[in-house]
Amino acid sequence: MARGDPHGAAMMPEGLELLIENFADWDSAVRAWPLLRQGLMLTVELAAVALPLGLLAGLGIGLLYALGGRVLRAALIAWIDLFRAFPVLVLLILIYFGLPFLGVQLPAFGAAVLALVLNNSGYFGEIFRAGLLSVPHGQMEAAQALGLTRLRALRLVVLPQALRSIAAPLASNSLELVKATSIAALAALPELLRSARVAQEQTYNPTPLMVAALMYFVLLWPFAHAVARLERRMLARGAR
Repeated sequence: MARGDPHGAAMMPEGLELLIENFADWDSAVRAWPLLRQGLMLTVELAAVALPLGLLAGLGIGLLYALGGRVLRAALIAWIDLFRAFPVLVLLILIYFGLPFLGVQLPAFGAAVLALVLNNSGYFGEIFRAGLLSVPHGQMEAAQALGLTRLRALRLVVLPQALRSIAAPLASNSLELVKATSIAALAALPELLRSARVAQEQTYNPTPLMVAALMYFVLLWPFAHAVARLERRMLARGAR
């Protein structure tokens, strides 16, 4: 039922007013901003460290698979399958809370980065492996016939061709890695999600969570849009 002012002018419905008061309270957002800004910066730092390391680990797995023998390839497939099947949250629990029992104590930031890198090494490794295998073997043979070593042929001839076909999957998985940085809250790292929860407790209002959700959207939407464009471009190229 709509409220009315003393002069009888219609005001917003009571339900809408309560919704705004609880989820879009300006005062709560202003009070929470220092915490949310700190959380956003830590989320960006986590992604900025874990993403290149995950890509390098995946690239290393792909190259080793292309160069290795049967035993090494079997070991790399086992690695890929293991870390693709292992939930990143469980990995963080084992690393941050389990390793101290073995005498290894990692800081929260390092534990979160390691969990993200290990988990995504499986995904990135499979992407690079599949991309390298998709390049016709004749390309490698032709490069070696011109005098290139197997490693140089792989790096200079095969890998550039593979990258064109796996750009979209790499970008899509990179986006998922950035989303997964929220697991760091489990290790008491004040990334964006944890900071929003702390701010909610301080303000007694869920508005900080809504602001954090909006910040995630603003941070990730351009990336998601670019990934979608890459995927559409690859589909159009494949349809030709």
